[in-house]
Amino acid sequence: MKPAPFEYHAPSKVADAVGLLSEHGDDAKALAGGQSLVPMLALRLARFDHLVDLGRIDELRGVERADGVLRVAAMTPQADAERDPTVAASVPLLSRALPLIGHFQIRNRGTIGGSVAHADPASELPAVAVALGAEMEVSSSSGTRTIAADHFFVGTWTTALAPDDLLTAVRFPAWSGRVGFAIEEVARRSGDFALAGVACAVALDPDDVIERVGLALLGMGPTPVRARAAESALSGASPSDDDVGEIAELAVADTSPVDDVHASGAYRKKVGAHLVRLALDRALAEARSVRA
Repeated sequence: MKPAPFEYHAPSKVADAVGLLSEHGDDAKALAGGQSLVPMLALRLARFDHLVDLGRIDELRGVERADGVLRVAAMTPQADAERDPTVAASVPLLSRALPLIGHFQIRNRGTIGGSVAHADPASELPAVAVALGAEMEVSSSSGTRTIAADHFFVGTWTTALAPDDLLTAVRFPAWSGRVGFAIEEVARRSGDFALAGVACAVALDPDDVIERVGLALLGMGPTPVRARAAESALSGASPSDDDVGEIAELAVADTSPVDDVHASGAYRKKVGAHLVRLALDRALAEARSVRA
């Protein structure tokens, strides 16, 4: 099929893009890499009178680290971030998640901001943002602001962005010290969306006690699910293998994953608990290997 007719806009500045979104409201949609939006338009699962292509806005590309934060501009291609040594050194969890997104052809066109703003609950980057406590930089006709990842994702394919809002960057905190990270997922085939998964980050004190932890589940609900009960149980603890198993069950206890043609909710819940344990084991082992 072909998309419904629309008017195409290609601004070269953020201010112009925001102006177009403000002018046309719900009738306009920002186009990033197009890996999700274009198929939806072609199948007429979505319809907009105006598309605002962000591809010519240079200020929406690039990676920089300052003051303990890695700022990834929204239109930075996923493949560029995947290969960027600053990303790997500053936010290892992001670097490890990126190769799991689709295939390399998709990552060549797909963007960091596009994936985050699309808010697919089975996508890796939203879960990474939640686990690490990232912040979203947003520009609109009324100015700029930041939105915490915990408050950004509000439903399947739905975020806290207003019609005239434009996601301009994602700010990932660069965890330091005795830290460890892991991302685990199960998919039907390599490159498919995950049936279930988890992004995990831990930080230990010199005595191997957890002083900071982030756990976010993907494919287990309508948004990335922050496993707060499990985080609370881990904080201030030095868990044994048996403890990690119990905490993994706690992490998925309150989730309600859906049944669909790919897997049942019960399967997702069982696999999710296993993945949490695997991720915690690996993240803790990595953090413990760092000398105090």
